[in-house]
Amino acid sequence: MNRIYLSPPDMGPEERALLLDAFDSNWIAPLGPHVDAFEAEFSERVGRSCVALASGTAALHLALILLGVGPGDEVLVSDLTFAASANVVRYVGATPIFIDAARDSWTMDPELLREALRTECGGKRPPKAVIVVDLYGQCADYGAIGSVCAEYDIPIIQDACEALGATYKGAPAGTQGLFASFSFNGNKIITCSGGGMLVSERADAIALARTLASQAREPVPHYEHTRIGYNYRLSNLLAAVGRAQLAKLDEKVRARRANYEFYRHALGSLGRNIEFMPEAAYGTATRWLTCVVFESHAVREAVRLALERQNIEARPLWKPMSLQPVYSECRAYGGLVGRELFDRGLCLPSGSGLTEEDRARILEVLRATLA
Repeated sequence: MNRIYLSPPDMGPEERALLLDAFDSNWIAPLGPHVDAFEAEFSERVGRSCVALASGTAALHLALILLGVGPGDEVLVSDLTFAASANVVRYVGATPIFIDAARDSWTMDPELLREALRTECGGKRPPKAVIVVDLYGQCADYGAIGSVCAEYDIPIIQDACEALGATYKGAPAGTQGLFASFSFNGNKIITCSGGGMLVSERADAIALARTLASQAREPVPHYEHTRIGYNYRLSNLLAAVGRAQLAKLDEKVRARRANYEFYRHALGSLGRNIEFMPEAAYGTATRWLTCVVFESHAVREAVRLALERQNIEARPLWKPMSLQPVYSECRAYGGLVGRELFDRGLCLPSGSGLTEEDRARILEVLRATLA
């Protein structure tokens, strides 16, 4: 029985053709015409300057460096997220402070952010930045969050790694913060196996990021370095795959949203107390992953294990960073929402290549377990 994965790559002949084109051209290094074209096409898509990088984590790391965040600084970070959103704060020697999610969006709670800034800015050095995570294909509430941050003149880094193709008030995800990061990891809505993009309205900052990502080599014939750089540029081979994937983004978003509609109808007919991740009124989510919350932890685990026995992958929602042992000493605001979602929530198979046969297999398990 073939395994049904949570969010596998969805490739076609176009990706293969461009990959072979890159291979045959002998542009194998992390530079080349496909990298340039990928950046140009991505920039056209989001309407901002961008630089292609080795990962979305690299993009977040460079954003912090560009903002001058370093040892002794503090950065507010969404609590309900993947570890990379917080780990980059440690990379630069700073300390994360976690902000819980709002129940109506599962993204950073603007009121808790206001409470945190009021407290953290009182009589001491304020946080240097806020990393806001767009979760599971949905943008955060940047109108409310931006208003709070503007009061304290604190820049927003938008972690849009899970939200390429989503919108906020009609604008593409990734255009709401001073900087934004995207990921092309193997499980994302488009992938080139690994890779990322840093975008910003500040073309000068993106130019500097491009230099820093290339080991900060100065433009002279020999290797000259006046600052510390990083090996963060994207391979020309991977960029070729990314270009073909980007051209199909709208198609992939439609497929992910169709998966969600399938689950909503199928599970809704069972008459159980099952809640789906809400879609905020201010935007359109991609439904990168279809996420559900069951009535109890026991039911969540029964479903997950039943799927696993049939070789079907499902995964609990993100464990909040404030509950992670590595961040146990960090301050946090709120926490009940993220803990509840982690306790009872599950991500269901959501790949854009999910077939009718796959859906039938999944539904058979869900019905048998929840009947």
